[in-house]
Amino acid sequence: MLAAAALHGNGGPPRSRPRLRGEAAAAFRLESGCRPFRPGTGCRHQRSLTVQTAITRLLGIEHPIVQGGMQWVGRAELTAAVSNTGALGVLTALTQPSPEALHDEIRRVRSMTDRPFAVNLTILPTLKPVPYEAYRDVIIDSGVKIVETAGNNPAAHVPALKAAGIKIIHKCTTPRHALKAEQIGVDVVSIDGFECAGHIGEEDIPGLVLIPATVARLRIPVIASGGFGDGRGLVAALALGAEGINMGTRFMCTRESPVHDNIKRAIVNNTEADTCLILRSLRNSSRVARTALAQSVIDMEKAGAGIDRIGPAVAGAKGRRVYEEGDAEAGIWTVGMVQGLIHDIPTCAELVRRIVSEAEVLVNERLSRLVGLSQPSSDR
Repeated sequence: MLAAAALHGNGGPPRSRPRLRGEAAAAFRLESGCRPFRPGTGCRHQRSLTVQTAITRLLGIEHPIVQGGMQWVGRAELTAAVSNTGALGVLTALTQPSPEALHDEIRRVRSMTDRPFAVNLTILPTLKPVPYEAYRDVIIDSGVKIVETAGNNPAAHVPALKAAGIKIIHKCTTPRHALKAEQIGVDVVSIDGFECAGHIGEEDIPGLVLIPATVARLRIPVIASGGFGDGRGLVAALALGAEGINMGTRFMCTRESPVHDNIKRAIVNNTEADTCLILRSLRNSSRVARTALAQSVIDMEKAGAGIDRIGPAVAGAKGRRVYEEGDAEAGIWTVGMVQGLIHDIPTCAELVRRIVSEAEVLVNERLSRLVGLSQPSSDR
């Protein structure tokens, strides 16, 4: 699958968002209960932290963390493992070869978790027609209640999904596309910054600008995507007005991920500089691992090659071999700049617990000290 057409719509002036005065502004809620004093914190007791946002309430999850929908990676084992942590696991529909296979994979997820999970349906123009309506109907008939759409405008699928009571998260790369998504009726926008893996759009807007610019234009909740992998990112995203984070590369590098250990170790060893952009000449820009094969694609583009020459080099089946066989040069494989912040291969439970703990420390200790957060009278 190659081209990823974005939603089309006109931007508009920023609209007021009363939500920020309530939900997002109170995303981190310092509870009244106390915990034992820890040396160096500057106070006798620590107040416990819960992270409740519009996303956790809307989707019925414990933590505002969403696993990215990833081709060849978003299978039942990873989806269930993420959901079991209290985050939102995402099963990738088109990883399955047929709608019938997707039905079976959804059943496998349910055999491993009773927590909420989503199914990703990425709508792309392809050389071989994909029965999107049949995949969608399987999702509906299976009773899935959260769907992540990506790629083309999902308007043709929104009425059926909404009629089934499904919450729709749409992934896009610019504020104007996010606004159009809101207008056609999606419930949540997942906004992908320039740092992300895979399709980055064509406007190269980094998250630090993209996230608040999108939040300012929408009334529905926004999930921040691209460059997130730890508690610092979660706190930053919430500070920018998002209601949660989406992580693909970080969950790809966990023990439950079906990706070959060679690729996981490559992610750990790589830096933030070890990605590159391909298919820019075709206006289908994608961030991938910096490999000899990826460089050959860039060289072909510089020489003016078209899709007839480039297509075979970037075939999705070759990327699948990378993940399954562990040969980083066997095909093109996507990875985000966040790999520069990834230094281990934890379980999903360890990862989510760490992210929430890091966020807690940042808010309860560093940020509270910086703003001089006063302690309750019982702490004085």
